Amino acid sequence: MAVKKSESTGKNAASAAAKVLKDPKASKDAKVAAASALTQSKSKEMTSPKAASAAAKVMRDPKASKEAKTAAASALTQKAAKAVPAKKAAKK
Repeated sequence: MAVKKSESTGKNAASAAAKVLKDPKASKDAKVAAASALTQSKSKEMTSPKAASAAAKVMRDPKASKEAKTAAASALTQKAAKAVPAKKAAKK
């Protein structure tokens, strides 16, 4: 079954993502997360596992800017849900 995407990057998060991409001091992870968030502002794309990992690193980074964390949070909100494996039938 396909997963429907119901979230998209809002104006504030898109603006923050654009600022991060223009910032020469922003980390690579911050730029990856910002690019992912910005890509999703007008599309039905979902955050890739690589971008989600980068966004999680940004969220944990105490030195990350407010804009970087806003973009990272937006990207994480739009990541694909993990598939839950079916429980194996108990052997008798």
